[in-house]
Amino acid sequence: MEKVDITIIGAGIIGLAVSASVSKPSHAVYILEKNMSFGQEASGRNSEVIHAGIYYPKDSLKAKTCVEGNRLIYEICERDSILYKKVGKLIVASEKEELKELERLLQNGRQNGVSGLRILSARDVKDMEPNIRAPAALYSPDTGIVDSHNLMRHFFQKAKAQGADFVFQTEVRQIEKDGRGFRVSVGDADGTDFSFFTRILINCAGLNSDIIAELAGIDIKKENYILKFCKGEYFRVGANKSGMIKHLVYPVPNEKEVSLGIHATPDLGAGLRLGPDARYIERSRANYDIDGSRKEDFSRAVNRFLPFIESADLAADTAGIRAKLQGPQDGFRDFIICHEEEKGLPGLINLIGIDSPGLTCAPSIAKYVQNIVEELI
Repeated sequence: MEKVDITIIGAGIIGLAVSASVSKPSHAVYILEKNMSFGQEASGRNSEVIHAGIYYPKDSLKAKTCVEGNRLIYEICERDSILYKKVGKLIVASEKEELKELERLLQNGRQNGVSGLRILSARDVKDMEPNIRAPAALYSPDTGIVDSHNLMRHFFQKAKAQGADFVFQTEVRQIEKDGRGFRVSVGDADGTDFSFFTRILINCAGLNSDIIAELAGIDIKKENYILKFCKGEYFRVGANKSGMIKHLVYPVPNEKEVSLGIHATPDLGAGLRLGPDARYIERSRANYDIDGSRKEDFSRAVNRFLPFIESADLAADTAGIRAKLQGPQDGFRDFIICHEEEKGLPGLINLIGIDSPGLTCAPSIAKYVQNIVEELI
């Protein structure tokens, strides 16, 4: 039976970043991906925002990896000529009652180590963005947007240059503990099944990461690893109004909602998108269809701070699905990044529930996983 040192399941942004960090010419590394190429699911269907780390509880993995990931992504983009724009972000209050929440976010962001945050008055907002209506806003200068596909390609090419083998259109069928490692059985697009042995197994399977954990022997119900699917849609603003704002513009988040709210995102092609919204869906009904009739809801949601947007300005753009650990009524859930040795599975590293701000966190998460791997190999 073929033997490898490290196997990574999933070639989204997290699997790619991890593969670039753990691959070495001296290690035999496989990256298994069920789709035809990398980044075909959540990683290719998001806002492409480089988050700063404002929202997340102090000392959480989300906070720590977001703040570090923000810095690392800008460094990677500069060094490797990946297109990005540090456009900055405004979290806007729509009414005076939301000012306290802006202050709370300011303090939370500063505690997390986010630099440059400041509260803007209504006049400051008008000077910065004349077409926004807001009595105040929190300004984050280090928030930006990135060409996520070329960022993923950077990690892909780095891993390949270091000797990693990517195996696409290959689905994991079975995982068995086998001595000091795991026997992994897979099937490819031609219907051929084969098995191999790996010393270390890293689960970066995104939407299916709970299923992979279960295949590896984890009681996902007991460990609270079961994922909930949360769909988000985007609408594109017509060209006649796409240039009316220059910054990312977010509402003050509503603690009763499961996302940061429908926001406005300028893209790298001088366009403007609204979204995503957030609706929990049944896993069995997961799809990327867009309900064009919902543009009325989108325009209504942003009219509080972007009064110039009308439903007639919007056209359906894309949709994505987030793999969330928390359900509609649950509180904050952090990323799961866990070496499962205490569960009797040494060598298994699970990454589960890596939702937003996962894109930003990717290079920092990769360093975190690399540290675990170096202790094992």
